[in-house]
Amino acid sequence: MKALILAAALVLTPLAGEAQVLGLGGRDQDKPLEIEASQGIEWHEKERAYVARGNAKATRGRVSVRADTLTAYYRPKPGASRSDQGGNEIYRVVAEGRVILASETQTVTGDRAIYDLDQAVVIVTGKDLKLTTPSDVITARDSLEWYDAKNQAVARGNAVAIRGDRRVNADVLVAHVERPPEGQARISRVDAHGGVHVSTPQEVARGRAGVYNLDTGLVTLTGNVTITRGDDEIRGETAVVDLNNNVSRMIAGPSTGGRVQGLVIPDSQKGAAAPSEPGSKR
Repeated sequence: MKALILAAALVLTPLAGEAQVLGLGGRDQDKPLEIEASQGIEWHEKERAYVARGNAKATRGRVSVRADTLTAYYRPKPGASRSDQGGNEIYRVVAEGRVILASETQTVTGDRAIYDLDQAVVIVTGKDLKLTTPSDVITARDSLEWYDAKNQAVARGNAVAIRGDRRVNADVLVAHVERPPEGQARISRVDAHGGVHVSTPQEVARGRAGVYNLDTGLVTLTGNVTITRGDDEIRGETAVVDLNNNVSRMIAGPSTGGRVQGLVIPDSQKGAAAPSEPGSKR
């Protein structure tokens, strides 16, 4: 028997005055949330939930969420009567299976996403977590999180931010997003915490913490910083790495005795064979 494929759409009223939390935009908070699915939408009255199955999609304005299954939890609006058909509001959405969250300038992929509309927070987990913008890619092992009130995206667990051939990775990366009244949202700064590693085609810099200003291309590293270029290495308390011009500056501090230390290997010794032990055969 040929499987019956249902198509359905459901329009639900958003929370009054809520921020846009189904993506990185913030201009569509007064628009309804539209949900559609290829295998139908179920109403679970006892759980107060709508479940959309099969290539499910939720859309509000210019932001969409796709997944195998979408579950929207609702509750009565304050002061609404039981007979008021428009008296419900969605406060939580759960997306499961091949999740894709897309806005005009950002795309987030993962296996599971939870949207807390009260707190304006989105948390995405699963394999191959990725946040993609026109110029940057951020990946993580544990979670990708969006905090709408702070305009912050957080990547946890072996987090990596990539722009061209430049990479910044750390235990946790916090991306600060600017959303001008006119124009597209963009990442302006990334804070790195724990095991920070900055790499370019020319050098590698390491430290405990760092701040990456994407507008200037400057990365400021702090805490037992090392910069390695080939076989050469310098160490200090703080370093400023200019990713745009491939210039690095090391600054001394208390942890290095107020001095900058370096190991520079002459070209004549680079690649030279190690001396043999006495009595050994060449």
